[in-house]
Amino acid sequence: MTRQNVVVADSKSGINVAITMTVSNSSLFTKAVQKTRETQGGCINIPPKKVGGGARINAWVDSMRASSPTRVKSAASLSDQNSWMLRHPSALNMFEQIIEASKGKQIVMFLDYDGTLSPIVDDPDRAFMSDAMRAAVRQLARYFPTAIVSGRCRDKVYNFVRLAELYYAGSHGMDIKGPAKGSKYKKETKAVLFQPASEFLPMIDEVYKALLEKTKSIPGASVEHNKFCLSVHYRCVDEKKWSILAQQVRSVLQQYPKLRLTQGRKVLEIRPTIKWDKGKALEFLLESLGFGNCTDVFPVYIGDDRTDEDAFKILRDRGQGFGILVSKIPKDTSASYSLQEPLEARTLSYYIHALILFLYLLSHLLVLIIIFFFLINL
Repeated sequence: MTRQNVVVADSKSGINVAITMTVSNSSLFTKAVQKTRETQGGCINIPPKKVGGGARINAWVDSMRASSPTRVKSAASLSDQNSWMLRHPSALNMFEQIIEASKGKQIVMFLDYDGTLSPIVDDPDRAFMSDAMRAAVRQLARYFPTAIVSGRCRDKVYNFVRLAELYYAGSHGMDIKGPAKGSKYKKETKAVLFQPASEFLPMIDEVYKALLEKTKSIPGASVEHNKFCLSVHYRCVDEKKWSILAQQVRSVLQQYPKLRLTQGRKVLEIRPTIKWDKGKALEFLLESLGFGNCTDVFPVYIGDDRTDEDAFKILRDRGQGFGILVSKIPKDTSASYSLQEPLEARTLSYYIHALILFLYLLSHLLVLIIIFFFLINL
């Protein structure tokens, strides 16, 4: 164990925890540290010298356009939609099969935040979850270990959710912290705290300042500091300015080969080159809960973005649990099931309430079957 990977809790999150030595010394923890060291000199996703600048910028802009939900939606035919739904049926419609698969197993819930627990909004600082959604998640955590896994800064996600009984994995899983009072699902009383990219903090701060300066002249562009990663939002940027924005981001990243760029929904994500993502965070949390090598665990991950695919793939590879993609349009995904993208947060809260109801059935509360069917047929 090294100090760079285990950081004492700060006071901003409102969750006071201590380090769990048994988790920190786990095989997964050790492997994560080794992977971090191995990739310190790793190449960036977008190498500045091997590919021509103009061609690279054009590729960025094409990718930015492809990620636009309205464009994808207009390109999708009815037959494509039907074919996609056959491969990724509604989780609500398939509840009987899900119940059967999870019988006798420990369910562990993983939830993305933006677009899953809250609606996608123009201003990232106003991505508030509804009271109904918060109540649903609180109820969920009463019965199953529950984690929020987000690209956002962990403190920021906690301030949105405000539920101390959850696990929080911010910065795409590079900042993990457990419940304030420990977990009732673990024998230990101390909580998990894991930060595999601590040494990148000065670099991230430096790049953040550079990006603020480079993008300040582009109307609608914003840079969000998520502690161990950065998000350049272009949802409010005129499409004609996207190439300019891409050029400015590239000009900064050219100086930082230890950082890589990935893409989400109307956002460019800048992260350290370590081999760590939401899928690795899911595995780490399962192991910290004592379910790493269990055959009777049933993880459920609900998310809506490209970054959630890493977690969906892990579940497929493990052959345990399932992923649910929240989307109203067909997307390439490793998720097993789907839910329609909500028009507002309250709509999605009904989905989560319905999910809770059929999970309750595992405890033989059969009377709730009637309520479940009532909800999904509203």
